[in-house]
Amino acid sequence: MAEMIARERLAERRRYSVADIDWLSRQPQFANRRFELIEGEVVDMPPPGVYHAILSRLIDRLIGVFVDEHGLGYMTGEGGHYALDDDATVLAPDCAFISAARLADPTSDKAAPVMPDLAVEIKSPNDSYLGMRRKAELYLQRGTQIVWLVYPERRGVDVCTLGEAGALQTEFVAENGSLSGGDALPGFTLALTRLFS
Repeated sequence: MAEMIARERLAERRRYSVADIDWLSRQPQFANRRFELIEGEVVDMPPPGVYHAILSRLIDRLIGVFVDEHGLGYMTGEGGHYALDDDATVLAPDCAFISAARLADPTSDKAAPVMPDLAVEIKSPNDSYLGMRRKAELYLQRGTQIVWLVYPERRGVDVCTLGEAGALQTEFVAENGSLSGGDALPGFTLALTRLFS
Protein backbone atom coordinates (compact mmCIF):
# COMPACT_ATOMS: atom_id res chain seq x y z
CA MET A 1 0.00 0.00 0.00
CA ALA A 2 2.76 2.47 0.95
CA GLU A 3 4.58 1.72 -2.32
CA MET A 4 1.40 2.41 -4.32
CA ILE A 5 0.90 5.74 -2.52
CA ALA A 6 4.53 6.65 -3.20
CA ARG A 7 4.10 5.88 -6.92
CA GLU A 8 0.91 7.96 -7.06
CA ARG A 9 2.66 10.84 -5.30
CA LEU A 10 5.52 10.65 -7.80
CA ALA A 11 3.10 10.57 -10.74
CA GLU A 12 1.11 13.54 -9.39
CA ARG A 13 4.10 15.83 -8.88
CA ARG A 14 5.85 17.38 -11.80
CA ARG A 15 8.07 19.91 -10.07
CA TYR A 16 10.56 18.88 -7.41
CA SER A 17 12.94 20.74 -5.12
CA VAL A 18 16.05 20.03 -3.10
CA ALA A 19 13.73 19.01 -0.23
CA ASP A 20 12.49 16.10 -2.39
CA ILE A 21 15.89 14.62 -3.21
CA ASP A 22 16.10 12.25 -0.23
CA TRP A 23 12.52 11.10 -0.84
CA LEU A 24 13.12 10.63 -4.59
CA SER A 25 16.31 8.63 -4.00
CA ARG A 26 14.33 6.16 -1.84
CA GLN A 27 11.74 5.47 -4.57
CA PRO A 28 12.18 2.16 -6.44
CA GLN A 29 12.37 3.84 -9.84
CA PHE A 30 15.26 6.03 -8.65
CA ALA A 31 17.13 3.44 -6.58
CA ASN A 32 20.84 3.37 -7.42
CA ARG A 33 20.39 6.07 -10.07
CA ARG A 34 22.12 9.42 -10.18
CA PHE A 35 20.00 12.39 -11.16
CA GLU A 36 19.89 16.15 -11.13
CA LEU A 37 16.99 18.55 -10.89
CA ILE A 38 16.69 20.99 -13.76
CA GLU A 39 14.07 23.63 -12.98
CA GLY A 40 12.05 21.09 -11.00
CA GLU A 41 12.39 18.17 -13.43
CA VAL A 42 14.30 14.98 -12.64
CA VAL A 43 17.09 14.40 -15.19
CA ASP A 44 18.92 11.06 -15.24
CA MET A 45 22.70 11.02 -15.14
CA PRO A 46 23.91 7.72 -16.63
CA PRO A 47 27.31 6.46 -15.42
CA PRO A 48 30.13 8.02 -17.46
CA GLY A 49 32.49 6.08 -19.70
CA VAL A 50 36.11 5.39 -18.82
CA TYR A 51 37.63 8.33 -20.72
CA HIS A 52 35.09 10.71 -19.19
CA ALA A 53 35.98 9.43 -15.71
CA ILE A 54 39.72 9.73 -16.38
CA LEU A 55 39.36 13.33 -17.58
CA SER A 56 37.17 14.21 -14.59
CA ARG A 57 39.67 12.85 -12.06
CA LEU A 58 42.62 14.45 -13.88
CA ILE A 59 40.98 17.90 -13.93
CA ASP A 60 39.93 17.50 -10.30
CA ARG A 61 43.49 16.59 -9.28
CA LEU A 62 45.15 19.39 -11.26
CA ILE A 63 42.83 22.07 -9.86
CA GLY A 64 42.87 20.46 -6.42
CA VAL A 65 46.65 20.71 -6.08
CA PHE A 66 46.46 24.46 -6.77
CA VAL A 67 43.51 24.91 -4.40
CA ASP A 68 45.28 23.00 -1.60
CA GLU A 69 48.61 24.79 -2.08
CA HIS A 70 46.91 28.16 -1.75
CA GLY A 71 44.31 27.19 0.89
CA LEU A 72 41.47 28.46 -1.30
CA GLY A 73 38.59 26.12 -0.57
CA TYR A 74 37.19 22.78 -1.69
CA MET A 75 36.91 20.49 -4.69
CA THR A 76 33.48 18.87 -4.66
CA GLY A 77 33.61 16.20 -7.35
CA GLU A 78 30.09 15.18 -8.32
CA GLY A 79 28.38 16.67 -5.27
CA GLY A 80 25.07 18.46 -5.69
CA HIS A 81 24.80 22.26 -5.71
CA TYR A 82 21.83 24.61 -5.68
CA ALA A 83 21.26 28.33 -5.20
CA LEU A 84 19.32 29.45 -2.13
CA ASP A 85 16.99 31.51 -4.29
CA ASP A 86 16.23 28.52 -6.59
CA ASP A 87 16.01 25.14 -4.90
CA ALA A 88 14.33 23.56 -7.97
CA THR A 89 17.67 23.24 -9.79
CA VAL A 90 20.26 20.93 -8.24
CA LEU A 91 23.31 20.37 -10.43
CA ALA A 92 26.15 17.88 -9.97
CA PRO A 93 29.17 18.95 -12.04
CA ASP A 94 31.84 16.45 -13.00
CA CYS A 95 34.19 18.49 -10.86
CA ALA A 96 33.91 21.85 -9.17
CA PHE A 97 35.66 24.35 -6.93
CA ILE A 98 33.97 26.30 -4.11
CA SER A 99 35.89 28.96 -2.21
CA ALA A 100 36.10 28.49 1.56
CA ALA A 101 34.43 31.87 2.05
CA ARG A 102 31.29 30.73 0.20
CA LEU A 103 30.77 27.27 1.72
CA ALA A 104 29.54 27.66 5.29
CA ASP A 105 29.42 23.94 6.18
CA PRO A 106 31.81 21.68 4.25
CA THR A 107 30.87 18.72 6.48
CA SER A 108 27.21 18.55 5.39
CA ASP A 109 25.98 15.33 3.77
CA LYS A 110 23.37 17.30 1.78
CA ALA A 111 23.69 19.24 -1.47
CA ALA A 112 25.66 22.46 -1.08
CA PRO A 113 23.33 25.49 -0.83
CA VAL A 114 25.65 27.43 -3.14
CA MET A 115 26.70 26.99 -6.74
CA PRO A 116 30.42 26.38 -7.27
CA ASP A 117 32.76 29.22 -8.23
CA LEU A 118 34.07 27.05 -11.08
CA ALA A 119 32.08 24.16 -12.59
CA VAL A 120 33.41 21.60 -15.07
CA GLU A 121 31.10 19.52 -17.23
CA ILE A 122 32.52 16.85 -19.54
CA LYS A 123 30.44 15.92 -22.57
CA SER A 124 29.19 12.34 -22.62
CA PRO A 125 28.01 10.69 -25.84
CA ASN A 126 24.36 11.22 -24.80
CA ASP A 127 24.86 14.97 -24.12
CA SER A 128 23.99 17.51 -26.79
CA TYR A 129 25.99 20.70 -27.35
CA LEU A 130 22.82 22.72 -26.86
CA GLY A 131 22.08 20.92 -23.59
CA MET A 132 25.63 21.52 -22.37
CA ARG A 133 25.36 25.25 -23.04
CA ARG A 134 21.97 25.42 -21.34
CA LYS A 135 23.51 23.79 -18.29
CA ALA A 136 26.33 26.35 -18.33
CA GLU A 137 23.69 29.10 -18.31
CA LEU A 138 21.96 27.49 -15.33
CA TYR A 139 25.20 27.49 -13.35
CA LEU A 140 26.14 31.05 -14.29
CA GLN A 141 22.67 32.52 -13.68
CA ARG A 142 22.73 31.01 -10.19
CA GLY A 143 26.13 32.27 -9.04
CA THR A 144 28.91 30.30 -10.73
CA GLN A 145 31.62 32.58 -12.11
CA ILE A 146 33.05 30.35 -14.84
CA VAL A 147 32.07 27.04 -16.47
CA TRP A 148 34.32 24.81 -18.52
CA LEU A 149 32.51 22.55 -20.99
CA VAL A 150 35.01 19.85 -21.94
CA TYR A 151 34.56 18.19 -25.35
CA PRO A 152 36.78 15.07 -25.52
CA GLU A 153 35.95 14.33 -29.17
CA ARG A 154 36.80 17.91 -30.22
CA ARG A 155 39.86 17.97 -27.93
CA GLY A 156 38.93 21.37 -26.56
CA VAL A 157 36.93 23.32 -24.00
CA ASP A 158 34.24 26.00 -24.16
CA VAL A 159 34.96 28.60 -21.47
CA CYS A 160 31.59 30.04 -20.46
CA THR A 161 30.86 33.26 -18.60
CA LEU A 162 27.96 35.72 -18.47
CA GLY A 163 28.28 38.96 -20.39
CA GLU A 164 27.22 42.34 -19.03
CA ALA A 165 23.68 41.89 -20.36
CA GLY A 166 23.43 38.44 -18.74
CA ALA A 167 23.88 36.55 -22.01
CA LEU A 168 26.04 33.45 -22.22
CA GLN A 169 29.49 34.12 -23.64
CA THR A 170 31.64 31.24 -24.83
CA GLU A 171 35.19 31.00 -26.05
CA PHE A 172 36.47 27.73 -27.50
CA VAL A 173 40.00 26.82 -26.44
CA ALA A 174 41.63 24.13 -28.59
CA GLU A 175 44.02 21.45 -27.36
CA ASN A 176 47.12 23.60 -27.89
CA GLY A 177 45.69 26.40 -25.71
CA SER A 178 45.34 26.83 -21.98
CA LEU A 179 42.56 27.60 -19.53
CA SER A 180 42.59 30.31 -16.89
CA GLY A 181 40.81 30.14 -13.56
CA GLY A 182 39.64 33.73 -14.09
CA ASP A 183 38.17 35.48 -11.06
CA ALA A 184 37.17 32.12 -9.59
CA LEU A 185 40.77 30.87 -9.32
CA PRO A 186 43.15 33.78 -9.94
CA GLY A 187 46.58 32.61 -11.02
CA PHE A 188 45.49 29.12 -12.04
CA THR A 189 46.23 27.96 -15.59
CA LEU A 190 45.82 24.59 -17.22
CA ALA A 191 47.54 23.69 -20.49
CA LEU A 192 45.09 21.50 -22.42
CA THR A 193 47.97 19.31 -23.61
CA ARG A 194 47.86 17.90 -20.06
CA LEU A 195 44.34 16.65 -20.78
CA PHE A 196 44.50 15.69 -24.43
CA SER A 197 48.06 14.41 -24.89
